[in-house]
Amino acid sequence: MHDAAVFDCDGVLVDISESYDAVVDLACRHVLREHAGLESAHIDKQVIDRFKACGGFNDEVDLTYACVLCCYAAHAQKRDARAVLLEAASAADRTGVESVAARLRGVEGVGRLASRLGGPGERGGPVHSAFDQIFYGPDLYRKLFGKESRFGGPGMIENDRLVLSEQLLGWMRGRFGPRTAIVSGRGLASIRHSLGPMLDSFDLASSAFLEDEPRELAKPNPAALARAAESLGSRDCLYVGDSMEDLMMARGASSAGRKVTFCGVVDATPDPGGRRAMFEAAGADMVLGSILDLPGALG
Repeated sequence: MHDAAVFDCDGVLVDISESYDAVVDLACRHVLREHAGLESAHIDKQVIDRFKACGGFNDEVDLTYACVLCCYAAHAQKRDARAVLLEAASAADRTGVESVAARLRGVEGVGRLASRLGGPGERGGPVHSAFDQIFYGPDLYRKLFGKESRFGGPGMIENDRLVLSEQLLGWMRGRFGPRTAIVSGRGLASIRHSLGPMLDSFDLASSAFLEDEPRELAKPNPAALARAAESLGSRDCLYVGDSMEDLMMARGASSAGRKVTFCGVVDATPDPGGRRAMFEAAGADMVLGSILDLPGALG
């Protein structure tokens, strides 16, 4: 019987289909226009989901960076950008941006563009900066980073839709007691903005907000999840996620000697049926539509 539960945030506690996913498209358009004088292809949910299926794009900034390179390469090769995006996504692996950059290395101009953009993990770099400004909006961006945003209007974070409910939190307290935590690619301030007071129902000392931690701890590195399970004193931990990186992380934590059962949720993804099939083919321990189905599944 599971004695603790750890949750991803995006796609699990929060539906991000109109927030993070939308920023990938908007930031890609801005970066290409400003740094290459080009118009971007539309980065839609199918493209995003195809990239995320490889296990190397838990970070949407990385995904945006890869899309910028692909759209530039398509222009250089006089090819359809959507075709290049889908081909690169299908060929990508858990190294994420590295695998896409290696595939495009021989395309004229891609290397020069990558040099101008710097690495995707550089917080002040063009891709990361545009993404953060569009996502957080002027007020929250100023509060978090002490800088002015170049973009007006509300941040796309305001489009986050809560899946977590007070009713489910009550069930979690009865089922797991105080042993619930979060391991998410987001930073703490971002999650607090979206979850509000509900965040305090989780053991924050046992949680990991990977945007605030060194890049090498990013998913699918299992270290943060293993650390969370140990901090919770768990012998049989349930981890609830929505991506291949989450499944890889849970398996890595189990291989390191910390028993973790993976539950994949699919309803907040662009293609729930495809995501369910992916999890089932990968041998996920459980697949549910939503975290709201946990009480019925676990009793």
